[in-house]
Amino acid sequence: MPDPSPFTVPTRFDGAPDRVAVVVPGVGYSPARPLLHFARSVLLQHGWTVQELWWQVPDDFSQFTVDDRIAWVERQVTQAIDTEAGACRLLVGKSLGSLACGIAADRNIAAAWLTPVLTIDHVARALQRAKAPTLLIGGSADKLWDSRIAESLRHDILEVPSADHAMELADDAAGSVDVLRQVVSRLDRFIGSLGCRQDRPDRS
Repeated sequence: MPDPSPFTVPTRFDGAPDRVAVVVPGVGYSPARPLLHFARSVLLQHGWTVQELWWQVPDDFSQFTVDDRIAWVERQVTQAIDTEAGACRLLVGKSLGSLACGIAADRNIAAAWLTPVLTIDHVARALQRAKAPTLLIGGSADKLWDSRIAESLRHDILEVPSADHAMELADDAAGSVDVLRQVVSRLDRFIGSLGCRQDRPDRS
């Protein structure tokens, strides 16, 4: 069999076989973008196996209803979790990926949601019932982030003043790098707190 192309993008990074984190992208925010790239780096530092999802959003996705979008995301994430045969113990999702928060809640899987879409009732309700460790990160200038809802949830929360949906500051590249540093630091603390003490997720 010929060697894989040197330009092939790896999607899996091996660590502990019984601690797999699935990284779930946004609409146009792939695992190669800064927030998810460094999330993967943090996970690897803590010994996790990382499985990235690189999905192709359907061409007519903009015409999907909210329920259709939720169903589409849930299918992708459910397949990824089931493939791990019970070893998936963490979801790290960006924006659109947070539509899978109901799966995390139902299966008792820890999660770190970067710029979750708190303006969608499905997301807010799922986060209310989530009992596994959960981290929410958003910016006050993000129209899809709701500070009131975030504060009402009993989860670990980082809200960055003036950060937008990309967790960047308008017209401030250096400041945006500082925001990225804050996000990575909080992810490092959250993932480190999970350790090996976490209960096994519900495989139903």
